[in-house]
Amino acid sequence: MEGTVTETSKLAQLWELTAISDVTMQMVGMWAIIAVLFYLGVYKKFEPLLLIPIAFGALLANLPTEGLVNAPVGDHPGGLYYYISKGVEYEIFPPLIFLGVGALTDFGPLIANPRTLLLGAAAQFGVFATFLGATIIGFSPMEAGAIGIIGGADGPTSIFLANKLAPHLLAPIAVAAYSYMALVPMLQPPIMRALTTEHERKIRMKSLRKVTRLEKLIFAGLVTIVVILLVPAAAALIGMLMLGNFLRESLVTERLTKAAQNELINIVTIFLGTSVGITMTGERFLNVDTMKILGLGVIAFGIATACGVLMAKAMNVFSKNKINPLIGSAGVSAVPMAARVSQVEGQRADPANFLLMHAMGPNVAGVIGTAVVAGYFIAWYAN
Repeated sequence: MEGTVTETSKLAQLWELTAISDVTMQMVGMWAIIAVLFYLGVYKKFEPLLLIPIAFGALLANLPTEGLVNAPVGDHPGGLYYYISKGVEYEIFPPLIFLGVGALTDFGPLIANPRTLLLGAAAQFGVFATFLGATIIGFSPMEAGAIGIIGGADGPTSIFLANKLAPHLLAPIAVAAYSYMALVPMLQPPIMRALTTEHERKIRMKSLRKVTRLEKLIFAGLVTIVVILLVPAAAALIGMLMLGNFLRESLVTERLTKAAQNELINIVTIFLGTSVGITMTGERFLNVDTMKILGLGVIAFGIATACGVLMAKAMNVFSKNKINPLIGSAGVSAVPMAARVSQVEGQRADPANFLLMHAMGPNVAGVIGTAVVAGYFIAWYAN
């Protein structure tokens, strides 16, 4: 009898060492959401470089871990992600992502056809429309600004702005932004087709002129000066974006350019994604506000896409050199996925039509435009 009691006591001690009893129904509910994110990232290949780290971070957040976020009592201030997440909290990771994006992106199409800047600007109407909608349904102006930026389809900017204006909404805003970026090939085409005729989708644009290295270098420097003078709060994002591009176009910093394009952006992407995911606890994520944010994100993205297409159609009324309206949808900041969608839709109407490089113009303009709008919201509401 005594032996049986001892064995039962040992089993009880072993049970107490596990964390099984700490699992909650909210955690289990989040596991289902995480499974969907993994499915979209792994099997559907929707933005896997970010969706998978976010999903895995969320999985860790919804397990009863020790030493991952909070350190054992009396040890040190926090665990591993207590420190890694400082890259988001101190606004380090998003600008570093922009450095890599600048090093990876050719701004030549925008310089060769500067009027496409208007298409990138038009897409920002989705941000402001959603900002107004969010305030109407009860969000504060600061929260509404952070939610509205989802319409720009720019994950790093969404994280940067949410951390400034509404850090308690960081997780749902980041997941919405990256999810809709990943779903660009599904969300945009129906809107593009609904707003254009077959004739418009078949418009062939003139070949872009060759842009010189000097022009690209001057452009990077000039945009840096003008944007920071007009919107100082956007300095971190625009400064890093243009630094990366200047390194790329200088042709004399190959090692630095490759580091920004590869090692730096890859490492930061892992840390940024998992840091966002680690905030996705059931308590923060499974609530009515999250559902509202996801719904508003779809609206923001849809309006941004539609406004870009409609702006291109409006410009064609006054221009002899017609723009294919499909490239207007690339005014959102999902680089280069939105430009590829314009290319695919154009070739469905005319297999011999090539819109990719034309679409990169508004795509780059959208990145700049979203960063400027984020700077505006920061200047207006965070100070």
